[in-house]
Amino acid sequence: MRSNRHDWSRFRVIGIVTLVTFSGFPIPTMAQQGDIPPPTKEELLPPHEITLTFDSFERGRVPASFSTALTGGGGPVSWVIQEDPTAPSGSNVLAQTSADQTDYRFPVCVYDKFTAKDVEVSVKFKAVSGTVDQAAGLVARFKDKDNYYVVRANALEDNVRLYKVVGGSRKPFAGTNVKVSLGAWHTLALAIKGRHFEIIFDGRLLFTADDRTFEEAGKVGLWTKADSVTYFDDLRVSPLK
Repeated sequence: MRSNRHDWSRFRVIGIVTLVTFSGFPIPTMAQQGDIPPPTKEELLPPHEITLTFDSFERGRVPASFSTALTGGGGPVSWVIQEDPTAPSGSNVLAQTSADQTDYRFPVCVYDKFTAKDVEVSVKFKAVSGTVDQAAGLVARFKDKDNYYVVRANALEDNVRLYKVVGGSRKPFAGTNVKVSLGAWHTLALAIKGRHFEIIFDGRLLFTADDRTFEEAGKVGLWTKADSVTYFDDLRVSPLK
């Protein structure tokens, strides 16, 4: 009798499974139930490299996933997406449009979704105007608005300089003279591995340097100075191994 009861119980379990499986009602998956959100555009990109063309962002606003900051003094920064028919890709650029002439004033726009210690960052930029300065820069190992590395190209001075900003004080430690044309698109790149820096301008290695001030991972971003109105496009970020 005990054996028969066991067989009958097993039959009922099999029958229930069969009824659920073949009843014609689909069994929802986790994705169908909404438990797994669809991947974002950035998550579909290869994890080892990110390229932002700014064409998918809303014009007139700071792009999503970016935050702004100001090193030094002066009025508020103004980082916005706007149209530029000369943009290297698409028609949108990220522009710093404030023309505040405070000399010790450095607007920063930080990409919040990427943090790395060893990294290569590049961007295409166009210096549009500026009386005090005509600068475009790349930030790396950004800790906060007063502590980071920055390399900047200057169309007013025709040079490229590498700085460390420590406690809000900007200190140069490498650089060279090179023609930077106002109103023309250029490419600026910075590669950091350990304490070693390589600076590339328009596809040519300009100079190298070494520094150990900031040895921890940090964010990357864009930078200008004083009244520089500058457009940026094709921001590329890649961790180095």
